[in-house]
Amino acid sequence: MSNVFIAFQDNDESRPVVDAIIQDNPAALLTRSPGLVKIDSPSRLVIKRETIESLTEQDFDLQRIHINLITLSGHIDEDDDEISLTWKH
Repeated sequence: MSNVFIAFQDNDESRPVVDAIIQDNPAALLTRSPGLVKIDSPSRLVIKRETIESLTEQDFDLQRIHINLITLSGHIDEDDDEISLTWKH
């Protein structure tokens, strides 16, 4: 199985998103570079609106992740509550 990954600008707006991803994906590996944070996960990665909202204590529209998104790898499936990256075989 190949890893899926997502990378964001490393800034105040993306930090709660990254924290939520790590919380919801225990197998994920976080890598920081200057100005960039990349999260790799074996076969699947999920981003949950509910987790982000619990960390920020504010409503969150998942479409906002695209503002700080640099790149991703995997098949993306999204709705109002969750975004998932997978490799479909």
